[in-house]
Amino acid sequence: MIGTDIKKLENYVLGRWIAGEGDGQILHDASTGTELARASTQGLDFESILHYGRKTGGPALRKMTFHERARMLKALAMYLSERKEAYYAISSATGATRVDSWIDIDGGIGNLFVYASKGRRELPDTPFYVDGAPEMLSRGGSFIGHHIAVPLEGIAVHINAFNFPVWGMLEKIAVNLLAGVPALVKPATLTSFLAEAVVRDIAASGILPEGALQLICGSAGNLLDYVDSQDVVTLTGSADTGFKLKAHPSIIRRSVRFNMEADSLNCCILGPDAQPGTPEFDLFIKDVLREMTVKAGQKCTAIRRVIVPEALQEAVGQALKEKLSKNTIGDPRIEGVRMGPLAGKNQLSDVQAKVQELLQSCDVYHGSDPHFEVMGGNREKGAFMAPLVLLARDPLRNSAAHSIEAFGPVCTLMGYRDTAEAIELAKLGGGSLVGSIVTYNDIFATEVTLGAACMHGRLLINNRDCAKESTGHGSPMPHLVHGGPGRAGGGEEMGGIRGVMHYMQRTAIQGSPSTLTAITQVYQPGSKQTEELVHPFRKYFEELSIGETLTTHKRTVTETDIVNFANISGDNFYAHMDETSLEGTLFERRVAHGYFILSAAAGLFVDPKKGPVLANYGLEDCRFTKPVYVGATIGVRLTVKEKIAQEQKNPEDLPRGIVKWLVEVYDETGETVALATILTLVQRKNA
Repeated sequence: MIGTDIKKLENYVLGRWIAGEGDGQILHDASTGTELARASTQGLDFESILHYGRKTGGPALRKMTFHERARMLKALAMYLSERKEAYYAISSATGATRVDSWIDIDGGIGNLFVYASKGRRELPDTPFYVDGAPEMLSRGGSFIGHHIAVPLEGIAVHINAFNFPVWGMLEKIAVNLLAGVPALVKPATLTSFLAEAVVRDIAASGILPEGALQLICGSAGNLLDYVDSQDVVTLTGSADTGFKLKAHPSIIRRSVRFNMEADSLNCCILGPDAQPGTPEFDLFIKDVLREMTVKAGQKCTAIRRVIVPEALQEAVGQALKEKLSKNTIGDPRIEGVRMGPLAGKNQLSDVQAKVQELLQSCDVYHGSDPHFEVMGGNREKGAFMAPLVLLARDPLRNSAAHSIEAFGPVCTLMGYRDTAEAIELAKLGGGSLVGSIVTYNDIFATEVTLGAACMHGRLLINNRDCAKESTGHGSPMPHLVHGGPGRAGGGEEMGGIRGVMHYMQRTAIQGSPSTLTAITQVYQPGSKQTEELVHPFRKYFEELSIGETLTTHKRTVTETDIVNFANISGDNFYAHMDETSLEGTLFERRVAHGYFILSAAAGLFVDPKKGPVLANYGLEDCRFTKPVYVGATIGVRLTVKEKIAQEQKNPEDLPRGIVKWLVEVYDETGETVALATILTLVQRKNA
């Protein structure tokens, strides 16, 4: 039995905090070896936990619109930001330096902010999403198709890695919560004490609906036995673990969505132009050094393979050796320490074992001193390791450096003779989360990018032009997909709104345009149009209905119109001004400017009096479908296409929404000559 004075982590499930039974697993301070806590899930009913999330958290989230969920994420991000210093203090026990913790904690909170922003800007203020454009399925237009996406009615089960207990949790739940799906988070037990601290604050905040987030600290036991087809399982961790979970009978039989983001043998390629003394050479050394020492190299995106021109191999090796000799290792709570320990003794043993395997086909270039200095901490009980640079022997034929990953401060240096060989070496990793190319030669960058992209989830091309603002090799961004093919797991995370769709069901819907308009709340071509006596610009946001249409009076286009518009705009394109130059063109005679037609259309449909319409907000999907010549008579049908309520950020702000109007301009034959969607800001009656 362990001492009763050691903190026992609790699991946040079924709406309350519950301690697991038994002693559980003892968790240690990575620097000192001090016992910190114990974690156990023994006695938990995983079937009931999943059911609770589906039946309590799910319905509450699905009642909310995307905008409401986005505002919820923003409130959560602000709440956690105010408390992050407490997380920094706890994070140091995982071996993380201040910089390491910033990546984990601030990076995770940053993901919440990004998805809060994208949700309000890129998604509708509805609980569902209308995907793409309608499809015409019949000749007469009375039968059409469309796609919608609705939240899955299951739960997202996130099985996370030990290296980023905050980022790994927040980057995933930001996406599933925005989609309207609750989550059960299972952090790696080793560093679960930090995840537990964050979830305690989240639970206390009351920001999330009950059941939207649950946490288990300890073994997942038979959890996956109870997942079903509406659930999503995600894993961040080793490829071996991922392949075992992906083959779980419940996941296979019930077609459960499974997203895997596995550790991979990422590479960094130095271009032949990046000679010593160039900004690119210095950038390359800086990137490799950072990826070896941040989080003590315990990053799924860390650089494992350093691919350089054979002629520069020695220069790169010496530069790395010089920089690494100045690296300070120790307890991250000690001032001056730049690299902390690995997360635990088991991780240290695993890395050391993998290094021994690599040494069958590699030599030690730097880092063989077993008596490296450790500042603070406990050398025997802590998990300290010095950075190690290996040199691959014949890397094209020896596969070890491309298949064995030492998940710590270890990289392997290897040379290439030409661009084709650099690409081949990059692809030998069997699928990577990220690769980077450091060069100022765009031809080399293009060849390597197109040649190696099929085996990489992300490629960073770094040079002097973007270095100042570049986030670096190892920083996945919530705006872009994070994942990779093959060994990297074959999955995708984040990716902006792409990631949200992983937690939604895309469904094809078919029917009449009017019925699909009613379902989607977006006007579909061919749908019934209603006309009223009151001009739509005289109506408030709430008073407008989808499909409401204004049919305007008409006007005839004159030669004077064309000349005047050319003089005002400065657009003297020959087709508008020189009838003698039209032979062999698309036009029979002088044609009106497309933008004049659009401007003339606005003159027909705009009500000039002051009213609820506040301003023109923009223009989308503008097409000029038929030439308009002198003498043509045009009219406009203006239809309410879509309505999007805007958030009232301050009480003094005028409550308003965005109305999208379909503008259809037609001529005297009834044929459409121009189509566009215009956006207006329209006042709301109430906030």
